[in-house]
Amino acid sequence: MKDLKEKTVRGGLARLIAQAADFVLRLVSLMVLARLLGPKDFGLVGMVTAFTGILVLFRDFGLSVAAVQRPNVTDEQLSTLFWINVAVGSLLAVFTAAMAPFVAAFYHEPRLVGVAGALACSFLLNALGIQHGALLQRQMRFTALSVVSLISLVLSTAIAIGGAILGYGYWALVAMALTQPLFNTVGVWLATRWVPGRPRRRIGIRSMMHFGGTVTLNSIIVYTATNFEKILLGRYWGADALGLYGRAYQLINIPTGNLNTAVGEVAFSALSRLQDDPPRLKSYFLKGYSLVLAMTMPLTMACALFADDMILVFLGPKWKAAGIIFRLLAPTILVFAVANPMSWLVTSLGMVRRSLKIGLVIAPIMIVAYLIGLPYGPKGVACAYSVVMILWVIPVIAWSVHGTAISLSDVLLVASRPFACSLVAAALGFIVRSLYAQSLSPLPRLTVETAVLLATFAGMLFFGTGQKAMYVDLFRMVTNRAPAKESSLASV
Repeated sequence: MKDLKEKTVRGGLARLIAQAADFVLRLVSLMVLARLLGPKDFGLVGMVTAFTGILVLFRDFGLSVAAVQRPNVTDEQLSTLFWINVAVGSLLAVFTAAMAPFVAAFYHEPRLVGVAGALACSFLLNALGIQHGALLQRQMRFTALSVVSLISLVLSTAIAIGGAILGYGYWALVAMALTQPLFNTVGVWLATRWVPGRPRRRIGIRSMMHFGGTVTLNSIIVYTATNFEKILLGRYWGADALGLYGRAYQLINIPTGNLNTAVGEVAFSALSRLQDDPPRLKSYFLKGYSLVLAMTMPLTMACALFADDMILVFLGPKWKAAGIIFRLLAPTILVFAVANPMSWLVTSLGMVRRSLKIGLVIAPIMIVAYLIGLPYGPKGVACAYSVVMILWVIPVIAWSVHGTAISLSDVLLVASRPFACSLVAAALGFIVRSLYAQSLSPLPRLTVETAVLLATFAGMLFFGTGQKAMYVDLFRMVTNRAPAKESSLASV
């Protein structure tokens, strides 16, 4: 608690830098693999991961979240949680391998038996490192987490690209999915140097199991709500349609996912330490929330306006049909940026039952929307996805903050500034594109129009909305030039 403010800022910076590097690496790997492999290769693996993705949510049973959120955790408790994770991971691996023939029969694709059987091993590989990663997060050692994550991604990406060059097709993607958790688990073990002891009984983990179980159930519901459309597309429209939709979905979610991961891990750890200090909790939450929105909203506008150029640059000409899907999915970036941070707040305060209730309301609404859009193919599903998310975002925010130190008006006030700036920046970027950039090829054109949009947004945010002081304070804390006052950081 003594150094919480400094650890939070420095940890956030470490994760942001790491996620920026992660973003570049994933983008480069996507660009390379999209040119080496075809939609069908991605679609085949996507068919399996649409099923196994929900099993991934069981791999730690929410126990890593419980270990971070708990004010005090003993070594005996961590060791017992470790062995529970290993047991669950082993069961999931066996279950996935056993279900492989049924997955292949569902899609009428016999090649999926081998793919599902191979991907089953990832559950055990992940399980072996869950509590070690939670221990690093609890200690706010985000630099170590970042280094491990980057090394794992670099090595697994290199293996995938090498396999694709050698002609292994979709097996290159399977290799990437297996080697990344392997390298990550080895890395967190080396970083923590913690060796778990034997499991024990009656050491007070029942409440942690209950907490983790509720978190897991909520994650399953949310995952189903946000991924069921991929199962439907794969079943009724085939591997090619799912491949196009899946790559557009992945590309649209790389920036949002990275930013929310970077800030979310740090924010959740810090907010969990501030459960009994509402004023500071409010200050920390709004600061992190403002930061996420400032980095996400201009990206939303860029994706919506420049979708065709982004697809051509990042995926290549053979993925041109994914452009309209990419544009239709662009609003989801904004909704995820606005809504995902609510989970930091609700979970850090231990209100996991509220999260569960929200998920139970949202999931059926989204599934119905997918079914309405399904007859129109990937474009219809993408449109339905974005529309339903836009409709529920404000009610979900109001429900999430009810009864906490943060009000709906606080959230809307923080969001209004970057939203207004992004609208003006998008308008200027579109004007530049219309007047001067049409004669350029896709890469220079995308560079010019995006640079104008981001520069305009940054200028308005820093000088037009009074946000400059907050970012200057954060910079001073990171560089140790001058300690920032708590009150100055609360001004968002």
